[in-house]
Amino acid sequence: MSNTLRRGLTVVFLAFVGIQMTSAQYATVRGFVTDDGGQALFGVNIVVQNDEGAFFGAASDAEGFYIIPRIDPGTYTVIWRYIGFEEQSRQITFSGGEIQNLNVQMRVSAQQLDELVVESERESGAARTDAGLQRVTAQDIELIPAPDVSADLVNYITAMPGVVSSGDRGGQLFIRGGEPTQNLVLIDGMQVFQPFHILGFYSAFPADIVRSSDIYAGGFGAQYGGRLSSVLDVDTRNGNNRFYRGAVTAAPFVSSLMMEGPLVKERSSFIVSGRHSVIEQGAARLVDQPLPYRFGDLFGKIHTRIGESSQVSFSVLATTDQGVVGVNEERADINSATQDQVKWQNLAFGGRYVFLPTNLPMFAEIKISRSGLEQGFGPVDAPSRTTSTQQLDFSTDLTYYASRVDVQWGMFLTSYRLSNALNGQFQGLNESTQNVTEVGLYLEPLIRVSEALEVRAGLRLHAFPSNTLSFLEPRFRAAYTKGVHRISAAAGVYHQEITGLNDRRDAGDVFTAWTVTPLGLVPEAKHAILGYQLTTGKLDFSLEGFVKDMTDLSIPEWTSFPRFTVRLQPADGDAYGYDVRAGFTGDRFTGFLTYGYSKVTYYARGRSIAIWYGADREEFSPPHDRTHQMSAVTSFNLGNFSISARWQYGSGTPFSRSLGFDTFILMKPEQDLTQESGLLRVLYGQPYDGRLPSYHRLDISADQKFETRHADVTLQAGLINAYDRDNLFYMDLFTRGRVNQLPVIPSFGLKVEIK
Repeated sequence: MSNTLRRGLTVVFLAFVGIQMTSAQYATVRGFVTDDGGQALFGVNIVVQNDEGAFFGAASDAEGFYIIPRIDPGTYTVIWRYIGFEEQSRQITFSGGEIQNLNVQMRVSAQQLDELVVESERESGAARTDAGLQRVTAQDIELIPAPDVSADLVNYITAMPGVVSSGDRGGQLFIRGGEPTQNLVLIDGMQVFQPFHILGFYSAFPADIVRSSDIYAGGFGAQYGGRLSSVLDVDTRNGNNRFYRGAVTAAPFVSSLMMEGPLVKERSSFIVSGRHSVIEQGAARLVDQPLPYRFGDLFGKIHTRIGESSQVSFSVLATTDQGVVGVNEERADINSATQDQVKWQNLAFGGRYVFLPTNLPMFAEIKISRSGLEQGFGPVDAPSRTTSTQQLDFSTDLTYYASRVDVQWGMFLTSYRLSNALNGQFQGLNESTQNVTEVGLYLEPLIRVSEALEVRAGLRLHAFPSNTLSFLEPRFRAAYTKGVHRISAAAGVYHQEITGLNDRRDAGDVFTAWTVTPLGLVPEAKHAILGYQLTTGKLDFSLEGFVKDMTDLSIPEWTSFPRFTVRLQPADGDAYGYDVRAGFTGDRFTGFLTYGYSKVTYYARGRSIAIWYGADREEFSPPHDRTHQMSAVTSFNLGNFSISARWQYGSGTPFSRSLGFDTFILMKPEQDLTQESGLLRVLYGQPYDGRLPSYHRLDISADQKFETRHADVTLQAGLINAYDRDNLFYMDLFTRGRVNQLPVIPSFGLKVEIK
């Protein structure tokens, strides 16, 4: 065990001993709040008050969990309040040192609470950010138009400032200057390596299964690690534990089926959701051209309440994607045995055990999961490049609650098996199998300095025993709230040993190989974020600035032979910018407007830089540097009818201009110049010294719901790319051929929900 690890364990042990010395003269009340179907309710207000008027308060978290510690012995009334639900109350007598578990199931009420309470409980929304963190609910996702009756999380994410998408296809998201493989994506604690489908409207997270999602664009806390850029932590909902429900949808892009219900009534439930693309039978015929993409996903979850203070859940996710990316679709044939295609499959399964220790004011959870990604490129039956990534993860997280300090800490152990057969794509990296282990722990107290100020000061020990390296990563988050004003800040240091390799010079190449950082360098990123939020009634406004400094990245070396094998070179980078958001929430109208400015720069420092450019390093903007982007989203509801629209704009991203062509002959071994015609070569200018045209698009969707006794039927109609903008997806530098993103596509959908 390294000295760093010993020191980290000592710190955690001393912290644990210290919090156990808290006086036992106080009482604690805690529990879980759900609706009458067993779904956790987030943001329920819990008040404990006595006859003299003294009171304590708390709110339930995303798990529906609440805890109020340090209650003086005596008799109190405990009240649970939540918008749209009947108020619950109980009279309880507390003794010194006593911990009482009070689980509450709330019933929907026809009576609405005061609007002031509504605003205080609303935690999500496009303009409600907290130093890089935004919470997204299923209701938020459904605001965004999509070519399907059921909404998808990815459409909300791509409407956020600072998120650059590869376009309508490819499944690649770049967040505040980071690469897609620098994003940590979790669903119920399970890692998903490539969660976004090959068609950009879809991900592994349909709204039907999402309870809430925490999206950290940076500055994430000590609980998360192993990635440089961002975190997407998706928490799925439990199945209904009282009634059986179901839904089926049909649309030109995808059809789906969802079922849920009790296994043991009011105690155990299940939910199953499956989707499969029907593009060949639907959307391709609507536009009368090939759309060479297939994908699907399957999700299942079982949740069981073991007792009053413990519950367990098991989840499984499987996805599959296949398609032809980066060529003119008229020449693409997904059924061809010789056509080069990209194909990938995710499989993740795991369990999560949550319990409340009997004699401690503590919340504890244990998670274990297995995740894998299989990917290939080339003819489907004989791919020329393959990669396989397998991960086994175990972690435990505990939070101790006191009056002014909540102490969260945990430990983790992750094992990877990485296998690649790259057929010479990257020089020095051909066929390899690597076994890697990551281990560590973290400590992060939340200190409520005053009623207005709270601070999280965390420390994460992240060790890579295979490289005999260990890193202490400080993390910091703080928020100051005064009336309608809120100021938040975050900072942190992050490292990533497992990285994804992709030749970004070719926009049509979405094949990604996961490997240990190939140059013997562990990439590092430093984040700093400062934000301001104004909340006035139904209107929210926020402004947030960020800086990200990256070192020891591995990027493809610039060369004039892009179709030959690629060498890797070290590089540093930085990203900075700001986001502006404004949102409005009314009874019938909801909308938000966002603008993001950013600047991303790489500094390559390879051995051949001086030869090519006569300098020690080459400075350039990578192909995901989008300076300006804007989104406008509106939704109008009138009874069971709703209409929504999204308009997006993005300035052009960098690309490398081709100046011309010549032929090239390698003279080793010697060649007969009268017989050898040579190889065609592209002559480039400076790296990424051009800018592609700007991007903008309008999507519109309208829904009408019809309610019956046994089922709800929703009809949907919409337009994708409503004014048929010719947005460029990819410019083939070898042929100078243009590949556009999707044209205008009408969408018609049907959804039947069985009550």
